[in-house]
Amino acid sequence: MPHVLVLNASYEPLGVVPLRRALVLVLENKAICLEESGAFMHSATRVMPAPSVVRLKRFVRVPYRGPVPLTRKALFARDGGRCMYCGGVATSVDHVVPRSRGGQHAWENVVAACRRCNHVKADRHLRELGWRLHQQPAPPTGLAWRIIGTGHRDPRWLPYLQPYGADDAMARIDRVS
Repeated sequence: MPHVLVLNASYEPLGVVPLRRALVLVLENKAICLEESGAFMHSATRVMPAPSVVRLKRFVRVPYRGPVPLTRKALFARDGGRCMYCGGVATSVDHVVPRSRGGQHAWENVVAACRRCNHVKADRHLRELGWRLHQQPAPPTGLAWRIIGTGHRDPRWLPYLQPYGADDAMARIDRVS
């Protein structure tokens, strides 16, 4: 089922919801459809365009949101789906400092890796192999990462996510796709 970007009344991205939930928000007059997906939803008495982006009519106060959660999808989005050791297509997650040697499961220590590099590296340090990272791992920043990290995306969302740091993230993802 398609997903829809939900914006606050101030156009700040809040999250991604299933199409059905977005339709309920629009039908209950709690949200306005800003972008249509091109598809149509049919009921017994109505035909309605399916939304791609909706904006809430009332401002919703969002409590403090900590760092972006470390998920596989978000990690692959941050690294552009590329192995941080050889640049090939990434298929697995690797800890730069292995957990068996005290490494943490944190943004600064986790990278996307191809199967071959992950197997060769195993539980060794990079200096033991003479390897270098293409890019130093760091946590992603910006509200757009909360949306991009879900793995759901639509090109119609880009204008609403650009002010929140989506250009770099979407460009990385598009290079891989």
